[in-house]
Amino acid sequence: MAEKTNPSFVGKDPDGHAALGRVQLAPEVLEVIVGIATNEVDGVAKTKGNFATGVAEKFGKVIHGKGVKTDWSDEELKVDIYCVVEYGHSIPEVATNIQKQVRHAIYHMTSLETKEVNVHITGIDFDVASDTK
Repeated sequence: MAEKTNPSFVGKDPDGHAALGRVQLAPEVLEVIVGIATNEVDGVAKTKGNFATGVAEKFGKVIHGKGVKTDWSDEELKVDIYCVVEYGHSIPEVATNIQKQVRHAIYHMTSLETKEVNVHITGIDFDVASDTK
């Protein structure tokens, strides 16, 4: 079994000159960044977690990284996102916006480039707020 390594980069001083040492990120940190960025996209109803995240949410715990899988290998970051789209939104448009938002968030928060951002649409949310008077 291959050993998993955490994403890391060399921290620089504010001028960008002197190396201050290595910065390592836990995979959970990236998952939270990706989860929050995904949920900010218009048309995303929710991200799709597994049974364990569903149980944890029943007890009131908020899990920002659910529905996100990250893979850091060979100095490349690959991200898989599993989400549900709101009815009435263009799936290709929502998926493209997710990819842009996630790449932007990861780069600006960690200085890491993503090789792939794969979006998996697992369903459509038909819960539309009805206008009853």
